[in-house]
Amino acid sequence: MANDQHQPKWEGKAFAELAGPKAEQVWPLLQDFFGLDKWFPTLTTCLPVEGVSGQPGCVRFCAGFKTPVNGSDEGTVNWTKQKLLSIDPSEMAFSYSIVDGNVGFNGYVSTVKVLPKEAGCDIDWKYEVEPVKGWTLKDLDFFIASGLQVMAQRMEAALRVFQASMDQ
Repeated sequence: MANDQHQPKWEGKAFAELAGPKAEQVWPLLQDFFGLDKWFPTLTTCLPVEGVSGQPGCVRFCAGFKTPVNGSDEGTVNWTKQKLLSIDPSEMAFSYSIVDGNVGFNGYVSTVKVLPKEAGCDIDWKYEVEPVKGWTLKDLDFFIASGLQVMAQRMEAALRVFQASMDQ
C-alpha cells in the first residue's frame, strides 16, 4: 500500500490521428529524441545533454514551452531534463522520464507509441506523474493532448512537403 502521505500518481493518455502518413514515416520523426523542438509547440530548445539520441540513457534538455498554468508570469522559462528509458523500434515505442526541471513534474514517466492503421497511423502517449503543485490533472491532460495534436499536424505537414518533393 502507498504511504498515506502520498497521493496516488496521476495517470493520463493522449491520442492523435494522422490521416495520411504511415506509421513507418512518423516513427523516425518521433525516435529522434533530441529533435522534439521540431514538433512540440512553444518548445524553443531541445539540446543533447548526454548520450546518443535514440539510445537508452541519453538525456535531453528542453526549454521554452508554455504550460496551462504559466499565467502572467512571462519571465519564467520552463525547462526539463528528460532521460530516454527504453526504445523499441520494432514496436515503434519509447519511454522516457523527467529527471530534473522547474515545472514540478516529479516521478513523470511516459510511453509514446506509433500505431499503424490502414489509412495513416495514431500516436498514443500515456503518462503518469506525482500530483503537480498548482495544476489539476485536467491541466496536464490538456497540456499533453493539445501538444500532441500540434505535433501530429506538424508531422503531417512536413511529410506532405517531403512527399511532394519526392514526386517532382
